[in-house]
Amino acid sequence: MPIIIPKDLPAYDILEKESVFIMNEARATSQDIRPLKIALLNLMPKKIVTETQILRMLANSPLQIDVDLVTLESHESKNTKKEHLLKFYKTFSQIKNNKYDGMIITGAPVEHIDFEEVDYWDELTEVFEFCKTNVHSTMFICWAFQAGLYYYYKIPKYTLSEKLFGVFEHQIIKRKTIVRGFDDEFFIPHSRHTTTKIEDIEKIDELDIIAASKDAGVYMCMCEEKRFIFVSGHAEYDRYTLDEEYKRDLALNKDIKIPQNYYPNDDISKKPYMNWKAHSNLLFSNWLNYHLYQTTPYDIDKI
Repeated sequence: MPIIIPKDLPAYDILEKESVFIMNEARATSQDIRPLKIALLNLMPKKIVTETQILRMLANSPLQIDVDLVTLESHESKNTKKEHLLKFYKTFSQIKNNKYDGMIITGAPVEHIDFEEVDYWDELTEVFEFCKTNVHSTMFICWAFQAGLYYYYKIPKYTLSEKLFGVFEHQIIKRKTIVRGFDDEFFIPHSRHTTTKIEDIEKIDELDIIAASKDAGVYMCMCEEKRFIFVSGHAEYDRYTLDEEYKRDLALNKDIKIPQNYYPNDDISKKPYMNWKAHSNLLFSNWLNYHLYQTTPYDIDKI
């Protein structure tokens, strides 16, 4: 079954050309199926890029999925046209009485700011409380990984001496359904200036560390009781996302090193390696299947 998105959303044409199984809302309403309801809180500046990447991951499943794109009112996006936000996004105040089978909260380029100093922190904490009662399972990605661990468990973030940038090898620490089918070792991209220490997470009894990297630190941890999954890397990234970030920063004369384990022989003129796609697809399909579809109530109001 497909992902249900508006036909005039920019991602629709992109995914259709890739032969990703999508469906417009009119056709979906004619089918006698309760789709999984998912909210995507998109905190990234280039929202169209991020929404397309994550919708691509969600569409790689036999389940019918209905997605609400969500933004926060307390922050004005400077990199996405207001027309796009008004047409395709809902504010948190518009969905705060809804129930969702799943919610994804993306990263955000605010690592250098203390959590409480982020202009939308108060509204984001309302979302975090909402996840406790109105969402069956929540996935927190990159900065949201750190923000969620800080809000729920008071786990701090730490500034790195240099940006963690590239594609890194990870190992499975504990086998759970979220990593069912994963190889013992797998690769995932990272792009961040801060980190969370493994020893801080280990102090929290209700958190299980699922996967980690000797170079990139904890990749995934989860709380089964609250149905929270925290993911520090960017499984959703396209082949050229790191390439675009690197060349953007070079053009801005930023002190940026070449992304690790990414270009063949570190030659930026060559096509970057993409060795994380299979695991990325498996991550999202496992989440949809085992953590939503097989456990969420059929009556969504019972969440």
